[in-house]
Amino acid sequence: MNSENYKIVSDAYVYYVTFTIVDWLPVFVSEKACKVVTNSLTFCNESKSLCTNAFVIMPTHIHLVVFDREYNNDRLASSLTEFRKFTGRTLSDYCDSNMPGCFSNVLRECSSADRARRFWQPGRHPVSIENEHFWKQKVDYLHENPSRKGLVKKAWFWRFSSAEWYHSDGQTGCDVPLLPIDWS
Repeated sequence: MNSENYKIVSDAYVYYVTFTIVDWLPVFVSEKACKVVTNSLTFCNESKSLCTNAFVIMPTHIHLVVFDREYNNDRLASSLTEFRKFTGRTLSDYCDSNMPGCFSNVLRECSSADRARRFWQPGRHPVSIENEHFWKQKVDYLHENPSRKGLVKKAWFWRFSSAEWYHSDGQTGCDVPLLPIDWS
């Protein structure tokens, strides 16, 4: 499937997106790197109307279920682009200061004409979620990712995920403000 098939469209408002680090570098193995993502999602929620419904930060990539607070897809696309740019720059700097030198070398080797370093692989691969059944499949998939990979026994044990929030019916705090979806 080419990248033309992955885009935000006018008749869908909730999206499952994946951002993967270039060369699958395991940057999200420290709390500080993960907090760049969670703090950025919180900022986007407060300042850019980006609503996070579910998320997981894996060592090499992140999965999100997101939508715009007013279902404005142009603003959603813009917010996701700004999120990627900011986190890409910030996490590239983090790699320069905190990760082995080979990480910085890879980020520079993956650069393009418009940037000196590239943190995220190109594309965000938005997949529209148009019904509750498909939404549940995507949320279950992203929440189960850490346990499927053998990182934890139960999905809700993974710190940088919305799984515990969902498991507790919203009674447990989360690093990112979450907004449920009413499918009725």
